[in-house]
Amino acid sequence: MSSGEARTSASGGGGFRSRLEYYMYSGDKKHVMAGMAVIGVLFGVPWYLMNRGAKHQSHQDYLERADKARSERLSSSSK
Repeated sequence: MSSGEARTSASGGGGFRSRLEYYMYSGDKKHVMAGMAVIGVLFGVPWYLMNRGAKHQSHQDYLERADKARSERLSSSSK
């Protein structure tokens, strides 16, 4: 009997930690898929919240807007 077995049997068959370790290290397909889903949700929700409503612009769009603002600024300062 190893120390892990002694600890499990002494705690009455395991608790949350032993169950979590079983799911983490079992390699069972459904546990792997559940872990991927949890990680996807953890990273997907903040990504969605940051990107909603924000229209991504290309670098060319940015340059055109900067040129337009620069030309407006220069034309207003010459008056």
